[in-house]
Amino acid sequence: MYTGIGAEKTLITLFNRTLLLFVSIIIFNLDSAAQELEPRALTNVPTGMNFMVLGYSYAQGNILLDPAIPIEDLNGKLHTILAAYLRSIKIFGLAGKVDVVVPWASGDWQGLLNGIDTFRIASGMGDARIRLSVNFTGAPALNLAGFRDYKPSKISGVSLQIIAPTGQYDPDRLINLGSNRWVFRPTWGFSRYFKNWIVETYLTGWFFTVNNNFFGGNELKQKPFGAIKFHAIRSFPKNWWLAMDAGYGIGGRTYINGELTDTRISTLRFGLTLAAPIGPHHTIRLTGFTGIRLERGSDFDAVVLTYQYRWIKKK
Repeated sequence: MYTGIGAEKTLITLFNRTLLLFVSIIIFNLDSAAQELEPRALTNVPTGMNFMVLGYSYAQGNILLDPAIPIEDLNGKLHTILAAYLRSIKIFGLAGKVDVVVPWASGDWQGLLNGIDTFRIASGMGDARIRLSVNFTGAPALNLAGFRDYKPSKISGVSLQIIAPTGQYDPDRLINLGSNRWVFRPTWGFSRYFKNWIVETYLTGWFFTVNNNFFGGNELKQKPFGAIKFHAIRSFPKNWWLAMDAGYGIGGRTYINGELTDTRISTLRFGLTLAAPIGPHHTIRLTGFTGIRLERGSDFDAVVLTYQYRWIKKK
């Protein structure tokens, strides 16, 4: 048992390291989401078209971000099921979209903290997301009849996604599926169409409100996180397509009770996405991606399988 000033310093050091570990886990979730490799987000579709999406993802890897934390062989496994709805709309004569995503996740994390086995299992709802998008050049709002003669060339658009603090959150736990704060994610994108290719570029930022109940009532603030993403998409007969994806993210330094922590993210993502129509209204999409940690950030591999059903009401 520790006593006196030495014991107090030891407890303070362990507490600070534990806080930094928790910040690392939060940034793991942020980093993986902030660099979502989502090709063809700018693609124009007829006004009034609806999409229902069901998806499953599995991710595994080391979620330790700071090598100074005394954790060895930390490994996490995360299963996520999501349901999403998207509808194409007209916004002042321009093509727009609105979508809602609701995730449910289950995961476990295992490692050694100060020589003691550390294990955590969590399952429940994640933070819900809603997004409004509008393409302001190269993508007019067209009905189904007018869309048949539409030939895209260059498209530019913006979107704003809001992530609400609806996920499972316990301030006494080191690992949570929700973030207990609002997140705002503006994005600008540009796509260029060639004969059988589409090349896309996206710039996105993440802006955070304050979490006033962070791990035992502490205050967590976080600087913005920025990312740039590229996609090269090859079209094939029968509406099949394959995308090569890459992204880089940097930023996200955190303050705990006003004290800056050394937790800036700097990571790369690479992925492949294959989309296969299985009927007039059905599409299966398979995505695999991996990451490289340059400075701080998560280091894991993941695979995502989604099913999409689309329909439009004919007038």
